[in-house]
Amino acid sequence: MEISIHEKDIIEAARKGNEAFVDLFAQRLLAAVGGELTAETMGQLTADQITLLAYQTVKREVMEGGFIQLIYNGYGPFIFLNPFAKAMRLWGARDFCNLVYDARRLYEEFGDELTRERSDEEFMALYEQYEQFDDLDDTFIEMEPEVTEIVAHYIDEHIDNFAVVVKD
Repeated sequence: MEISIHEKDIIEAARKGNEAFVDLFAQRLLAAVGGELTAETMGQLTADQITLLAYQTVKREVMEGGFIQLIYNGYGPFIFLNPFAKAMRLWGARDFCNLVYDARRLYEEFGDELTRERSDEEFMALYEQYEQFDDLDDTFIEMEPEVTEIVAHYIDEHIDNFAVVVKD
């Protein structure tokens, strides 16, 4: 799917930092697919565009509630059963790639249990029952600024894979 972003918007986002730069592209992609990534809309996007949206999903979910929340909210197959980790390695985020593979092993072991419907209290109890995720969550929080920088750099170096830049 082709999206257009004005050059001035890209420059402004870049001035604000890596997070704003990455968010600009991700938000425009999400808007282009109607605000939600589905199997149907994924078919309209490039592999790089899907990878960017997958990264933003991981970042949002893990920063809010860790890998347990990501899995509970149903994103396990999208993140762990697709070549997302490999794409992150190819983008230059090797440590993050390894972290995703570590999380995938836990997802494969506990995913069925973690995706079962629960009350809010039962959901919160998962954090005590599955402390194996704590180190992964902490590691992501520590590495997130560096990973976002790598993602921003990749977008900048391959901008045509993400959007058409409209010269102002």
